[in-house]
Amino acid sequence: LKRVARLAPAPCRWNSGLPVNIGVLFVPQQEAWVVERMGKFHRILEPGLNFLIPLLDRIRYVQSLKEIVINVPEQSAVTLDNVTLQIDGVLYLRVMDPYKASYGVEDPEYAVTQLAQTTMRSELGKLSLDRVFRERESLNASIVDAINQASDCWGIRCLRYEIKDIHVPPRVKESMQMQVEAERRKRATVLESEGTRESAINVAEGQKQAQILASEAEKAEQINKAAGEANAMLVKARAKAEAIQLLAAALAQQHGNAAASLSVAEQYVNAFSKLAKDSNTVLLPANTGDVTNMVAQALGIYTTLTKPQAVKTQDEMPPAHEDSHSPATEVLKAEQGSSS
Repeated sequence: LKRVARLAPAPCRWNSGLPVNIGVLFVPQQEAWVVERMGKFHRILEPGLNFLIPLLDRIRYVQSLKEIVINVPEQSAVTLDNVTLQIDGVLYLRVMDPYKASYGVEDPEYAVTQLAQTTMRSELGKLSLDRVFRERESLNASIVDAINQASDCWGIRCLRYEIKDIHVPPRVKESMQMQVEAERRKRATVLESEGTRESAINVAEGQKQAQILASEAEKAEQINKAAGEANAMLVKARAKAEAIQLLAAALAQQHGNAAASLSVAEQYVNAFSKLAKDSNTVLLPANTGDVTNMVAQALGIYTTLTKPQAVKTQDEMPPAHEDSHSPATEVLKAEQGSSS
């Protein structure tokens, strides 16, 4: 039994074993049996019932038409920037022509695997280390195209190739990690500076708008204040004008001059009473205690100011009989007598 086990052929992933020709054969689905008659290719059996001549016909190859998966062993490759990588992958194949797959190459699995490895080395030599990780899809597509161009005469078509793992040397890996950390710190610094700039711009814009609003408010306040002062001046002027008109009308009436003389005398006396309240320096006449003389001086000033107007009024008005007993005359006489 041990001897029989040693002589038994190893299982092949390309076929399910070579059947014995008994004349009537049943071919399974998705398999192609290559038949030779007297050592020469005769025909390919289709799935289903088939008839062969015993002893003359022999089933030489059994090809599977299903999609086949092959593990590409790990291999070393050097990139464009002289970095050694360890890469393994997975290859997906399908037999398209059983005749070419049987007579075109001795070991299709080994041939395709070696072709995938050499193509991988040549394609990696065209790329730098950074591009290897970014362009894995384009790298897989390039390997598939290269394999299909070479395996067309073998009757095999490569459907796709996938890179499983990429192993980087430890020192290169540490350098890449440091580069990633530096890039992240750079991005963080840039983002922080941009945030600081945006914050400064926003603060400056806020201060600008605040100054504009404050100046506009101050301008409006000054305009309103000036308008208020102007209106106040107009009101005061109108009130003063009306007061002057009323005063002039009162003076024009009978005994108006006497009343004005009495008012001036009172104001003169009150002014002397307030001299020492507002300031420490006071200028006084020599006869401050003589009240009668002070009143006489006030009346004299008023008489001097109103004399031209009185002369003018007398010239305009017709002469009238003087009343020697008028109240103003009596007041003047009484004051002159007291002063004397």
